[in-house]
Amino acid sequence: MSTPEPLAELIGDLISVNHGITRLAATATGSTESPAVWRTLGVLRDFGPMRLGELARVSRVSQPTMTKLVHALDDRGWIRRIADAGDARAWLISADRRGLDALAAWRDELAAQLAPRFADLTAAQTQTIADAVAILRERLDRSDAEVALGASA
Repeated sequence: MSTPEPLAELIGDLISVNHGITRLAATATGSTESPAVWRTLGVLRDFGPMRLGELARVSRVSQPTMTKLVHALDDRGWIRRIADAGDARAWLISADRRGLDALAAWRDELAAQLAPRFADLTAAQTQTIADAVAILRERLDRSDAEVALGASA
């Protein structure tokens, strides 16, 4: 097996650290909510209404798993089912304002739980993280645009 390139290794480390930070934050909040719930709401927030199968594909879960998630989200009033104008037999799943509010509250709670662990960063370190977030957001926006284009093709 070949040694990874420095950039590939750095990206692998970034993904691993991100998963660790996400686990730490979720543990710190004591939340028992499935990460799949938040991921599903995030996909709907970022991409807009979509059919169940497409939502499952973008979320990287099976269609039966997404069906269960959608039922749970619907029971809470966190999503809406919208008739698909292009196919009377199909439904589009959309995030409801209550679901988006819950997602925002969860993000705020995670941030509040982790902020004390980073309170001793220097201004330069904080700026480094801000710069990294901006770079990553730009790359994600580009990837999201490609996913959205693939969904409409």
